[in-house]
Amino acid sequence: MTWTIPPRSDGPSGLAFSRSGSGPAVVLIHGVGLRSESWARQIPALAEHYEVSAVDLPGHGDSAPFDVSPSLADYVDRIADVIAGKDGPAVIVGHSLGALIALEIAICYPDLCAGTAALNAIFRRSKQASDAVRARAATLPLDKISDPEPTLERWFSVDRNPDARQACRDWLLGADPAAYKAAYTVFAVSDGPPDEALRGLSCPALFLTGSEEPNSTPAMSEAMAALVPQGQSTVIPGAAHMMPMTHPGSVNTALLDFVAICHGGEA
Repeated sequence: MTWTIPPRSDGPSGLAFSRSGSGPAVVLIHGVGLRSESWARQIPALAEHYEVSAVDLPGHGDSAPFDVSPSLADYVDRIADVIAGKDGPAVIVGHSLGALIALEIAICYPDLCAGTAALNAIFRRSKQASDAVRARAATLPLDKISDPEPTLERWFSVDRNPDARQACRDWLLGADPAAYKAAYTVFAVSDGPPDEALRGLSCPALFLTGSEEPNSTPAMSEAMAALVPQGQSTVIPGAAHMMPMTHPGSVNTALLDFVAICHGGEA
């Protein structure tokens, strides 16, 4: 498959995003080292009913990097600027680091959010997992991209999808090393929203992961969904970390059902 999306536009603060379709807003946020093309299998399905914006994270794809080392709040604020320009609140969908950002936007900017879907989101890592991801972040160089094979093996050890794997390899090798390290460091030091923030979330929230996901586990999604008043958890059988690319049919069905609920049945 060719992983292509509509041409990008320039948003606030140098943030690039593509826009497809019309109707109530949906915003897609990818993970570390990727680009908005990773949503290529979701955009056409969602754009049949909604206006879909797929953003490139700062320093990824066509988006300008931060001038200083960012925090999670910096990613949240920059993407919130794009959503604020829309006609009405958006359903915000994020994958991996993008899921952390999507949840924080829903918490910090509730007026902008009609609902949030967190795909392959981490929550309360074990000490062993936390130590490992922080150690990887500390060893990433600023001036070159490390061998992507260990990352690809984690992502595709279960889902043997050569097209998706090759696309991710190309994106990782083409990433800005400093921006990659910055984003990965934010991901590594994050542990999911505080329990009280999840309990106070006023919009519907979908927590979606794969049954074979070893890091963003089904137990994590179920724990977050149990805290959110309008939370729900869905586990896709046989899927792992890159399920938007490897299991698009199941992911799209879950997202379309959820977005329709969030936007009051508008489609």
